[in-house]
Amino acid sequence: MSKKKLYRVVFMSQGQVYEIYARKVGQGDLFGFVEVEQLVFGERTTVVVDPSEEKIKTEFEHVTRTYLPMHSIIRIDEVDKQGASKISKFEGSNIAQFPMPIYTPGDSKK
Repeated sequence: MSKKKLYRVVFMSQGQVYEIYARKVGQGDLFGFVEVEQLVFGERTTVVVDPSEEKIKTEFEHVTRTYLPMHSIIRIDEVDKQGASKISKFEGSNIAQFPMPIYTPGDSKK
């Protein structure tokens, strides 16, 4: 029996670092975007609720698929176990965004 793949996707959005888990990650139909679908969130099995995980769960509540700009992705890992999804402040350590824009249509110099 094959085990379902699980990916941890870490990306930047609006000055914050997001960490989410998904079953499918791939090149989307939109140029320059990574397609992330079948988001996975931890189930409430205890009385204690993690407010940071609840915030991200609420933000992606009705999302079936999301397209992330390629330059916002920090890393994508295939993992064995799911951790807690979270949003954290960007501390500016050793993470840097790619310069923008990556592609500018019609910018030809002859």
